[in-house]
Amino acid sequence: MIELNELTDAAQKAFPADKLSPERDESWNLAAEMGWLMVRLPEDDGGLGLGREASTALHLEMGRILAAMPLIPAQLGLQAVAASESFEDRTEWLERLSSGDYAPLNMLPARLVQNPDGTVSGTISGVFEADMAVAVVVRLPNGYALVPLDAQGVSRVERPIWDPSRRIFDVVLESYSPASSLILTDADTASSLHDLLSAEAQIALAADCLGGANAVLDMTVEYMKMRRQFDRPIAMFQALKHRAADMKTRIVLAEALLRSRVRDEHASVTDLASAKSLAVEAYRFVTEESIQLHGGIGLTEEHQCHLFMKRAMLNAQLCGSTDLWNERRGRTAFAQLS
Repeated sequence: MIELNELTDAAQKAFPADKLSPERDESWNLAAEMGWLMVRLPEDDGGLGLGREASTALHLEMGRILAAMPLIPAQLGLQAVAASESFEDRTEWLERLSSGDYAPLNMLPARLVQNPDGTVSGTISGVFEADMAVAVVVRLPNGYALVPLDAQGVSRVERPIWDPSRRIFDVVLESYSPASSLILTDADTASSLHDLLSAEAQIALAADCLGGANAVLDMTVEYMKMRRQFDRPIAMFQALKHRAADMKTRIVLAEALLRSRVRDEHASVTDLASAKSLAVEAYRFVTEESIQLHGGIGLTEEHQCHLFMKRAMLNAQLCGSTDLWNERRGRTAFAQLS
């Protein structure tokens, strides 16, 4: 059994912390060679059969370096295929996806309608790095399916975003006819698969946020040790120490909740989304504070602080906004009290 510290050490050696957003395609090939796409795949299907803690450890390290490769949507797409019990070509696609073919799950809501003739039209939003994908896993009106990106009626439109470490696309369907051989679930079982994938997505995004938050805090503390004012490092000023301590406290709280949720097999999607929400809030707070502690540098696109801040802002909107999940968590809590 691979230990978590082995995964972490391998990730840190392959992707050093001082090299942010390493080249996407090279990183992707390296991750595939290291078996990261198979981390959550059951051993019976040729995977490593590791649990949530293993994938969480990888996403933490990728968050530290603002990884450009789409590991999160790739793992989610692979899990969708692995969870399907009725998919005709399941074995073939698992081999393809675990060896480097890319079929992501979309990370923003899809707006699709079924036409009277049975075809599907609409937009699948939030498909990361769709230019390298062979297909996309999406919930169609009649269930989850793999949609090949070279199929008739399927096109890709890149959407410019603030976060330069990633590229995001809309996949547009125009009278697309779903292939029966690529159906993963029917309409009745789609909800259970959605809950499974949503839970995994919340954990992965929370880990990405906390990896980035820790990297920003480390960078900020190092700057405070180096920057001098009145012949002393600003790290010696009590007020700034308190602000750095506040940043660390936010991160530690979010990490504790994430570890607790990851290990809880009975945690609901809302429970896991609460961990993501707390991680996102910590990430945003830390990046905003880091900008101030670097001297209130404002919007400086070339500075690393802003690269992390943009990642934090985008993560906050993926797979449900913080406001959405905080409201659902509050409603759940009130229901338990009544």
